[in-house]
Amino acid sequence: MLRDLKLRSKDFAHLCVKIALSLPESALGRHIKHQLIRSSTSVAANYRAASLGQSKKAFISKLSIVIEEADECVFWMEFLKEENWRQV
Repeated sequence: MLRDLKLRSKDFAHLCVKIALSLPESALGRHIKHQLIRSSTSVAANYRAASLGQSKKAFISKLSIVIEEADECVFWMEFLKEENWRQV
């Protein structure tokens, strides 16, 4: 299961990066691009780090970051949808 989630979180980051790179070069587009890339790659990187945790406490700590960053990705995707951006 850990391997599956490692791969899925990395695939998620790749998809978010592709969406982010398709955004227009406006001030808002650049801001969302940066935020979406940062948060989605953080999901993958922190899940990977969590799976290497040396204690249950370390695993839980990293996993809480994963949850927060994943929720931020959801926020940016919802924001794009509400803005009716065609790329999403």
